[in-house]
Amino acid sequence: MEAQAISRYVRQSPYKIRIVMDEVRGKKVGDALNYLHFSPKKAASVLEKTIRSAVSNLLQKAKDSNIDPDGLIVSKAFVNGGPHMKRIRAASMGRVSKLNKPTSHVTVVVSDT
Repeated sequence: MEAQAISRYVRQSPYKIRIVMDEVRGKKVGDALNYLHFSPKKAASVLEKTIRSAVSNLLQKAKDSNIDPDGLIVSKAFVNGGPHMKRIRAASMGRVSKLNKPTSHVTVVVSDT
């Protein structure tokens, strides 16, 4: 059995989130949460919340069956790019320069096998 959780419009680029996500993909949930909790990266807190949400979704989905939270693994985890927030900034000689502020959509799938 598996369940997923999605965090949308995370204010960080997908590239930076993928660096942290590659470390936890395929690991047990306990090991992944331990790694993310002590990681100094900004993406680690977003991933930790998303994994906790996916585990909660799985436990709610399978209320009747006995699922051990320690036996769960992060089976799939991926990041897609979201919309860019386009902003402007003052530049020299009265001009403007564009700022692109990327967002991301984080998806985590947790399974018991």
